[in-house]
Amino acid sequence: MKLKASKNLDTLFIKTYGCQMNEYDSSRMADMMKEAYGLRLVGMAEDADVILMNTCSVREKAEEKVYSELGRYKKLKDKRPDMIIGVGGCVGQQEGERIQQRAPYVDIVFGPQTYHRLPEMVKQIRRNRVRVTEIDMPEIEKFDHLPKVDGHGISGFVTIMEGCDKFCTFCVVPYTRGPELSRPVADILAECCQLLAGGAVEISLLGQNVNGYRGMGPDGEEWDFTMLLYAVAELEGLKRLRFTTSHPMEMTQELCVAFGEIPQLMPYLHLPVQSGSDVLLKAMHRGHDRATYFRTIDTLRKHCPDLALSSDFIVGYPGETDADFDDTLELVRQVGYDSAFCFKYSPRPGTPAAKSEDNVPEAVKDARLQALLSLMREQTRQAMQRQLGRTVDVLVEKASRNAGDMQGRTPDFKIVHFRGNPRQVGQIMPVRIVEAYGQSLRGELILADN
Repeated sequence: MKLKASKNLDTLFIKTYGCQMNEYDSSRMADMMKEAYGLRLVGMAEDADVILMNTCSVREKAEEKVYSELGRYKKLKDKRPDMIIGVGGCVGQQEGERIQQRAPYVDIVFGPQTYHRLPEMVKQIRRNRVRVTEIDMPEIEKFDHLPKVDGHGISGFVTIMEGCDKFCTFCVVPYTRGPELSRPVADILAECCQLLAGGAVEISLLGQNVNGYRGMGPDGEEWDFTMLLYAVAELEGLKRLRFTTSHPMEMTQELCVAFGEIPQLMPYLHLPVQSGSDVLLKAMHRGHDRATYFRTIDTLRKHCPDLALSSDFIVGYPGETDADFDDTLELVRQVGYDSAFCFKYSPRPGTPAAKSEDNVPEAVKDARLQALLSLMREQTRQAMQRQLGRTVDVLVEKASRNAGDMQGRTPDFKIVHFRGNPRQVGQIMPVRIVEAYGQSLRGELILADN
């Protein structure tokens, strides 16, 4: 049932920061606000009656970026006092009422586990003109209150679990997203079916520690992540299956085998390691050493030789020596990644690492980051070059920037541009790779002979 709202509450703008989990959350917020108020999404904050920020605490100076953006929105609200501004996500959870103390024009502050209450928060604000803060952590209650998903294109995303129990020393996720909580298998399969019915052919399963999934199965027993993968793969209409993000400690033998046994499971895996130094891995509370990581990679490639790997790395963690960093470079060379996200360490408030002295000079951090990025650029270039001359199956996603071009992805997640037709969106087409660029490929569509 739609909530009663004033006539001028028509448009919604959502600014999303961070990971695919946040992208998923933002899409569900949009679904919810559309169902409750009939709000339509707009591409510019200037055109919105409701502005929502879905924030991320992971990156450096996350809070400052939020307040800077809020300063821009204040100017809009000065002209339109009835505009509603909300700050959600991990910064909302972490900062709570401090946001409204610093920026009193913010109407709503909410955490990742309470955005399902947004329609009621908006109703309360419209009725009473009060500020609202909702940052408690109910046990995954939000999934019971979300509307059915609308068709979101050929690729759909489904969150299967929330939170993390790993407590890596540098990470705020356990404090902003809470402990690991897994959705029931039946709920996940139902949402996947809705996406497939709406035209999706590819589904990505999401979680902060997705392969740590432990949910109640339809048989009344606890299912692990591998069991869930096999069940999703059996859904009618699914052509491609992906998941992110994984933790090395949860890469079981059965999950490695699944890469070789499930045709729909694509040969791409994001497996963060953060450092190649055993000393730092222990200090970071990662729960594994480099030898364990290498064994996992070997097992994965035994069952899926063409597996493309990406990872996350932090340089300049407190106490990192030249020898520690050399261990990281050596690990990168030995694994051979297709891509990676590399960052300089910066302390996140409230994390154990923030209590340690940030004792690696910025100039050293900068030099190490550039060295790592240089190595990764070379590995990415080599990975792209290896595609030349191959014919690969490309899922056509959308029109490219250049007129007459289409864009899609290979099974191992590389972007390909080729001459095509918008009618091909959603189809998997054979494309011969003829050029390799820094971050994408150029191909020629292979059409069947008449």
